[in-house]
Amino acid sequence: MTKKEAIKFVIMRSIGNFLVLFALYGFIATFGPALYYEVQFKIIQARGIHYTVAETSSPLGQILAQEQQLKSNPSFSDILTGSTNQILVPPDTSFSIVIPKIGASSKIVPNVDASKQNDFLPVLQEAVAHARGTVFPGIPGNIYLFAHSTDSFWDVGRYNAVFYLLKDLEPGDEVVIFYQNVRYNYIVDHSEIVDPSDTSRIVNAKTGKEELILQTCWPPGTTWKRLLVIAKRK
Repeated sequence: MTKKEAIKFVIMRSIGNFLVLFALYGFIATFGPALYYEVQFKIIQARGIHYTVAETSSPLGQILAQEQQLKSNPSFSDILTGSTNQILVPPDTSFSIVIPKIGASSKIVPNVDASKQNDFLPVLQEAVAHARGTVFPGIPGNIYLFAHSTDSFWDVGRYNAVFYLLKDLEPGDEVVIFYQNVRYNYIVDHSEIVDPSDTSRIVNAKTGKEELILQTCWPPGTTWKRLLVIAKRK
């Protein structure tokens, strides 16, 4: 091999290594949150971890939260080595969601315009969004909450992944909403996969009985479809 060929080989190999590392980084950045939550949920199932929702709006719940330093979301070490009976705390009882089966808890930001990316994308980086025009707990109609909606697949890792595991919810599973310091209990009824353009449950939100609707992207990491989990008031 001549010196010129050796230099060419080194350059081509360096470029190849860079492309492989770049692709690996892109995969981890995109699907890392999904993989993290998938592994976490499998461990929860394998260990038989049971979550109880703390009544932090009560004096006893406030004492427990202070003395036991309860967390709104369990850490990975809690799941791996902690007790099989754990407590989830709503991060803000003015408006929060807690889903015991998947160990999820998040603050909800009210009245977010679901039709304007500039409005909802910043919210979804830190919280779950409540769609403007839909009702609030305790009122007949649709309470429409959405999270992990992305403008492109490479942005998945930038957003709050609390709804990644909605696909694992089944009829009969519990979803708890805290609103204005009051707890509202809902039971999952069924799930649906709909087109992104289907806004019927937002447009017609103020008709019918009270329902809680949770929306996320489907499949995870894409904007192809929407997964809706519909729960009814307990």
